[in-house]
Amino acid sequence: MQKTLFAAAFAAALSLSGPLAAAGITADEVAAAQKIWAEGIVAIGAAHTGGQDYKSAAIRHIDTLYAYDSGPVLFKPTKAAVDQFRETKQQALDYFIGAAGTEDTGFAITPWTAVRFENHGIATVGDGAVAMGNYYFTDTAGTETKVEYTFGYIRDANGALRINVHHSSLPYPKP
Repeated sequence: MQKTLFAAAFAAALSLSGPLAAAGITADEVAAAQKIWAEGIVAIGAAHTGGQDYKSAAIRHIDTLYAYDSGPVLFKPTKAAVDQFRETKQQALDYFIGAAGTEDTGFAITPWTAVRFENHGIATVGDGAVAMGNYYFTDTAGTETKVEYTFGYIRDANGALRINVHHSSLPYPKP
């Protein structure tokens, strides 16, 4: 019974109403959205390093990929300890580019040269999808940092995928 209630609640949380509600999200669409997300993170860091308008790049990244304008987004960033969750678009921006007086030092302004997704799996549920796995951030020295992630996706009113769940964490260290 509890498993059925959870599944129903999960499906309801990912549901979308309107003319596009019948269009299910495919694994290929999730992979394309992940590629765009990765390129956006690299572009923000490159803009910062190049003295360009990295704030605008980060705003475009959030506006293009996250569902803050459609409803709640559950965002738990990798490097967050004091303020663990980012409920608003402004909080997401602060995390990506940094904010004075907070723990946010600008995850995306680190000049990452690549971000590579390795999906453990993609589950499509009604009108939504959830992807879970590891992604790897490559720094300018060529060192990769492995991060565990779960992203949830919904389709917006224009048919584009939007992230409504983003959870990232560093792997548990071996004892």
